[in-house]
Amino acid sequence: MLLPDRLRELWKELDAKRMSAEECTMQQERWLDDYRRRWGEAMLGNSHDDLRTRLFREVGAYYQITDLAEVERRCASALATLRHEWHESDETDPRAKIENFYESPTTIYELIEWHTLQDDTGPLAYVLGLDIARERQVRTCLDFGSGIGSGALLFARAGISMTLADISTTLLDFARWRFTRRGLPVQGLDLKHATLPDSSFDMILAMDVFEHLAEPVQVVEQLWRALRPGGLLFARIHAEEDAERPQHIVRDFEPTFARIRELGLVETWCDTWLWGHQLLEKRAG
Repeated sequence: MLLPDRLRELWKELDAKRMSAEECTMQQERWLDDYRRRWGEAMLGNSHDDLRTRLFREVGAYYQITDLAEVERRCASALATLRHEWHESDETDPRAKIENFYESPTTIYELIEWHTLQDDTGPLAYVLGLDIARERQVRTCLDFGSGIGSGALLFARAGISMTLADISTTLLDFARWRFTRRGLPVQGLDLKHATLPDSSFDMILAMDVFEHLAEPVQVVEQLWRALRPGGLLFARIHAEEDAERPQHIVRDFEPTFARIRELGLVETWCDTWLWGHQLLEKRAG
């Protein structure tokens, strides 16, 4: 049983008065701690640092910054800096504005901060995705909107052949550098210049990416073509309005879901308890 389903059943025990809220919370944290451990192992490699220090050291090494306090400062201020950069941009074309925005090196610091799990367990949804991939014997996987490659590192360490795809050369370069440091193979697709290959992947991850897309309906079609028959799309297609993140430019996802239905991408599972991701399968025919 996948973690969100286990948690749903766990909290039913509270409703039935067979467990206390304290017992349920303790069990939930034990299960989440196992996810944190698995995420940390993928990020840490051979390092003995804690997760936060390791990630700060890594981005510091990339930018040749030896002062970890300076790295921490940049990570802590990244969200506000990016918000300012977005509002200061005079670009009016949505696609160009998004592309320019994600070329900012500040995006690396913002994602590093998020992946420390300091304030949000959201990145652990990649561990959930890996559980699904193992259950379904996935061999080839595309991380669409791969960012700094953390989720792909998790999958690659499990022996799954990974391809990164992003519109940001800045993010792709950093992600590939991280793979090289760990001696892990990876393919990269810069979506400003490359297209997704047809019928090439057993699974596609689209984690917190649809809200950033200028043309989400067209992207669904691209992902559908890139999947093999029977392939899986694991995605969270949802975003609440967030003044801190004006780069979340999509509010209405109904056209996206309508196209998903038309293409025959069928929902086979949904996380209704924890992070809200869907598992969609490309049916043959």
